[in-house]
Amino acid sequence: MKFDSSHDCQAVVVGSGINGLAAAAELAGAGLKVLVIEGNETMGGCTRSDELTLPGYLHDIGSAVFPMAAASPFFNSHHFSEYGLKWIKPPVAVAHPFDDGTAALLYPSVEETAETLGGDSHRYRELMSPLLENWDALIGGLLGTFRQLHHPLKLMSFGTKAFQSATNLARCHFTGSRARGFISGLCAHSVIPLEHVPSAAFGIVLGLAGHAVGWPIPQGGSGKITQAILTHLDKNNVGLVTGHSIRSLDELQKGTAQFLDITPRQFLIMAGTRLSGNYGRMLKQFRYGPGVFKMDWAISEPIPWKAKECLLAGTVHVGGSMESLALSEREVWQNNAPQNPFVILAQPTLFDNTRAPKGMHIAWAYCHIPNGFTGDMTAQIEAQIERFAPGFREIILARSIQNTADLERLNPNLVGGDITGGAQVLSQIFTRPALRWDPYATPLRHVYLCSASTPPGAGVHGMCGAHAAASYLRTL
Repeated sequence: MKFDSSHDCQAVVVGSGINGLAAAAELAGAGLKVLVIEGNETMGGCTRSDELTLPGYLHDIGSAVFPMAAASPFFNSHHFSEYGLKWIKPPVAVAHPFDDGTAALLYPSVEETAETLGGDSHRYRELMSPLLENWDALIGGLLGTFRQLHHPLKLMSFGTKAFQSATNLARCHFTGSRARGFISGLCAHSVIPLEHVPSAAFGIVLGLAGHAVGWPIPQGGSGKITQAILTHLDKNNVGLVTGHSIRSLDELQKGTAQFLDITPRQFLIMAGTRLSGNYGRMLKQFRYGPGVFKMDWAISEPIPWKAKECLLAGTVHVGGSMESLALSEREVWQNNAPQNPFVILAQPTLFDNTRAPKGMHIAWAYCHIPNGFTGDMTAQIEAQIERFAPGFREIILARSIQNTADLERLNPNLVGGDITGGAQVLSQIFTRPALRWDPYATPLRHVYLCSASTPPGAGVHGMCGAHAAASYLRTL
């Protein structure tokens, strides 16, 4: 469909990332006529797949592993499996290899996971088991809003353990290097220095997700997620426009509700002089986080990990000890590219043979780098993998790289390569994108933000869009 400013709709969504599509699904489900407008020729934002290296090798352009989708009320309230979305749960969510040729493993079972942590096994059980019992209440609160705090006491119990830095959690709760390295790898998904609060919270939640719902991958690549949602929208008569970028809110039909899956920087430009006062000043102060350098490989065989148990995992945290990981993340925030980066790697073809020719494989990985850094991290990333998987370079058939500039061209929401929609620092955890009782509503009538720059933030869960839609629907 081509864009027409006079299109008959009651709500328009600008941007077709998962949050934008979630907003469209909720609005259409409430009976509204909805139009989605996407600047790229393909919908899905960072949740897409393509042949980035060689013909027949299907890579995830952006996100690849989806624990938050598995936990998300949005995904769990819609039957996207009816539209071809099939989740694959590797037997191990995450492997964390060490230099001695062994690895810690995040199994569905707390007990099995604990047994891979040596002398800290009982300490891991003490940390995770009580929280896992309250998983439904916990994830409902964390992916909800302040209006939905149905179990405040259970959230407080989580907060007493999670509201600290990763290094404090590792050093005070665990005694051995295995458990400290393992928990630090989970916490490093926060993309903030491991010495900063609340980096521990991210690690605890991701660990609990591994036990409760796994870290699944979609069969056929992440694009299958977008395809399933788009099929659902089509059945609900949602209009879809691609290849048209909205530069100004003035281009949109007056009187429609507007949902913007964009970050504060783009919103300031699109709103122009209409956005002034304190809200505009707060958006100008919004802080973006570090960027990432992403790589994809076509490989001739599975990665030759020294710790063979890594072949059970969909995701591998590459970096070793807590000290190494903490140094890597600290260097990024000091505006330096780490020489020994923490690498997050996925190996989907161990569990999904539809994504490469028979007998062949793909791998996906990224590391954190300073925002806007455009240098080449290929050597550093491959050296880290080679450190734990000698011979890795020898099985590479082709590689694709994306620096921060490439990622921002792919999706303008990735400002400077920031995949989190804004720094996940303490000052922005509860005030994304500005300090307001309703963080989705803007001072402009019926104009809402619904990107990862709003709560609950980063991750493929769709809840930013779902909450923004609910915010508007409450006004009807």
